[in-house]
Amino acid sequence: MTYSIQNIANIISVEACLPDPSIEIEHLLIDSRRIIQASSSLFFALQSDRKNGEEFIEELYEAGLRNFVVSKQFEHSAFVDANFCKVDDTKTALQTLAAFHRKQFRIPVIGITGSNGKTVVKEWLYQLLHDDYNIVRSPKSYNSQIGVPLSVWQMNEQHTLAIFEAGISQIGEMELLEKIIQPTIGILTNIGVAHSAGFTDDEQKLNEKTKLFDNANLIICNTNNKILSTYVNNQTEKNILTWGRENATINVLSIEKNFQKTTIACQYNQATFSFEIPFTDDASIENAMTCCCALLYLQTPINDIKHRMQNLQPVEMRLQMKSGINNCLIINDSYSNDLSSLQIALNFLQQQGNLSKTVILSDLGEVNSTDDQYHEIADALVQHKIDKFIGIGPRLFSLQSIFKTAINQSNFFLSVEEFKQHFVQLKFREESILIKGARSFKFEEINLLFAQKVHQTALEVNLTAMVHNLKEYQRFLQPNTKVMAMVKAFSYGSGSAEVASILQFHKVDYLAVAYADEGVELRKAGIQMPVMVMNPEEVTFPSLVEYNLEPELYSFNILNAFIAHLENEGLQQFPVHIKIDTGMHRLGFEQNDISRLIEILSVKKELHIKSVFSHLVASENVEHDAFTTMQSDLFLSACDKIYKAVGYPFIKHLANSAAIFRHPDLQLDMVRLGIGLYGVDSTAQKQVSLLPVASLKTTIAQIREVKKHESIGYSRKGILHRDSKIATIRIGYADGLSRKLGNGVGNVFVNGKLAPIAGNICMDMTMIDVTDIKEVKEGDFVEIFGNHIHVEQVAKWCDTIAYEIMTSVSQRVKREYYLE
Repeated sequence: MTYSIQNIANIISVEACLPDPSIEIEHLLIDSRRIIQASSSLFFALQSDRKNGEEFIEELYEAGLRNFVVSKQFEHSAFVDANFCKVDDTKTALQTLAAFHRKQFRIPVIGITGSNGKTVVKEWLYQLLHDDYNIVRSPKSYNSQIGVPLSVWQMNEQHTLAIFEAGISQIGEMELLEKIIQPTIGILTNIGVAHSAGFTDDEQKLNEKTKLFDNANLIICNTNNKILSTYVNNQTEKNILTWGRENATINVLSIEKNFQKTTIACQYNQATFSFEIPFTDDASIENAMTCCCALLYLQTPINDIKHRMQNLQPVEMRLQMKSGINNCLIINDSYSNDLSSLQIALNFLQQQGNLSKTVILSDLGEVNSTDDQYHEIADALVQHKIDKFIGIGPRLFSLQSIFKTAINQSNFFLSVEEFKQHFVQLKFREESILIKGARSFKFEEINLLFAQKVHQTALEVNLTAMVHNLKEYQRFLQPNTKVMAMVKAFSYGSGSAEVASILQFHKVDYLAVAYADEGVELRKAGIQMPVMVMNPEEVTFPSLVEYNLEPELYSFNILNAFIAHLENEGLQQFPVHIKIDTGMHRLGFEQNDISRLIEILSVKKELHIKSVFSHLVASENVEHDAFTTMQSDLFLSACDKIYKAVGYPFIKHLANSAAIFRHPDLQLDMVRLGIGLYGVDSTAQKQVSLLPVASLKTTIAQIREVKKHESIGYSRKGILHRDSKIATIRIGYADGLSRKLGNGVGNVFVNGKLAPIAGNICMDMTMIDVTDIKEVKEGDFVEIFGNHIHVEQVAKWCDTIAYEIMTSVSQRVKREYYLE
């Protein structure tokens, strides 16, 4: 279903300037970097405290887009042949359009909300019902005030069932989402601690979330939770289908957990039945029961429920990126394939530097997929500048002419097995490769072909968490304050190019590295944004100039040497950064150097000052606030003198992560985000909700029983005081695991519990005591630090700081990157 731009103007009640009112709109766009088809896209210029979508209209216009929704104040006269709809609020207009679109359909619509489990329930319902229905659903976790309308816009005449998530973080949001989703079936997963900051208590949170169901024909929830049970009892006028241990529509009679599976026995309408799921954790059992309720309401036969439940697949919530064979970068998304998730994956692929880009794709996993959908895939591949395409499956094989017209390097195979037979001849080398397939195609086998044969210890880097942390800090910045992200020391051990790519995509203003070779690697990886080099050396001056890297100048020796190099090269106005020492006494021009410095800067046209900065010594400590104030006074005085001497403005930056909160008056023109970007709160005051970015994990190589009084490891340091079960894990001090953690000082996380380190840590292996952990087995994953053991805790055990722990992880440990 499409709408003309004239129809849309009428729906969202605007004043409009429409030179071509007949243009048909298929795609709604809120991100200027994600154009699918410019000719049929409508851009909503959303506004926030830090970004105004109207700033990107010129860029979009040059890319061929001609349809825009903007504020009433926007001056559009320069874009003579473009259609403009002017509204009071662009986000409200987006929601209004989606709500109108939803009203055009009379199919069952499932609306899911709750504190946890929304995305898993949605994806499992898709797995369980896609044989019976043509389903439209929210992409990944598109459940916000913006994500929901974009999800609902996907509905078309072919769909027979819709499943949408709705997430809220404060009062008043759910009423807006209810008007957009208009669910006929409501699912409440649970009420827990997640997303609690905007509510006074669980009762208020429940009242707000259940507003999604104001006009639903049915509500599904469980009664095991006391607050949910009370809610059910109060809904005398609602049709509610419940599950629980007693007094529920579906009574759970028993739950039996066995190795890697759970059998659930139930009673419904005086009949008993049981089904099996391939999971044993409580969250999966709860989500499976919720899905069972929905299937029973939709009259799915019991035998079908049993068969489908035992084949449930885990829901991967993230894209995985890691190094592969022949210097390839592999993005693994081999668990589903539909148009929505494909767009997300292609956007992620596009961010990955300047390697050639390859897509390996299966047939769509949707029921009754149309030729038009495959044409849309081909258009998306062209839009994202894909160099090589490989299609696998009978449908793609039959439609290969569509893709060969769009992409010269195209190959097609009927099955994964046939692709594997030709793998060597395809000669993959130095490519970014997206592997994306419907689950039935078992693309995991393809992923294994590309895997480097390295040991099982890995540093997992959650790029979604990093973006979250960036946005958390930006919430506290003045609207015009820029951000410089520190990616020195291999991005605190996390991987420079990969981290820089995601920061560039999210339009961070500057990057900072320690040495020129780090900056060169970023340029070679396709990073184009400004990069400051904090420790330039004379030998690296040619590289600085060749790769347009901007040096920090901190002494007269380095200043004069760089000027001489520029003079010799005949260059002028090269961007540089001037470092002022205000008390750190590490690098920088001191106060008595300022007069001599400005004499040079005022006459030497080879240099153009991009910024002047200094480094706060103790911005996180209250007891040193007077010293911080003294530093800022000295810095601002020096900046004023330099400005008067050179006669043009430059960026002033002083604040680090901690100062953003503790000294907001020192945000100035730019702040420098360091360890905070990686999830470590250097203030220790929890003023910002940070997520851990890096998780160091390994696996258990062997488990043995060791008797009391026996010793563990070198030098017989670990003497056992009881009969014990000892596991050897695949990590040692050569991987960056500090020997200070040995002999019970540190712990690791295994199967939900802490396990102390036993004996001395070896070079490549470490022993841990798993006596008190049930069901532990060889091959189980072990977390050294991450979501369960924060890196700051490991630092405390080692009597050091989080910086040292993160930067000590050896380069032999593979890095794996995820986008959730």
